[in-house]
Amino acid sequence: MSAPSVHHRAVITWVAVYPTITLVLGLLGPHTAHLPLVVRTLILSGIVVPVVVYGLIPVLHRLHAATIGRRYARRAVV
Repeated sequence: MSAPSVHHRAVITWVAVYPTITLVLGLLGPHTAHLPLVVRTLILSGIVVPVVVYGLIPVLHRLHAATIGRRYARRAVV
């Protein structure tokens, strides 16, 4: 099976990044509000990037591959 298209990868990345940023901002926002924007962004990216790259993206790619695999298997049977 080939790698997901650039469009699928963009959607998968967005599905991982958006809720993660929202969650981290919601949890850390009150505690980091007094910090300069550059520092808040550094903290946010330092948490979000590893979570997304090493945790969420691999899981979402596996789910995508499983979904595509089932779709192709159904077409072969029909």
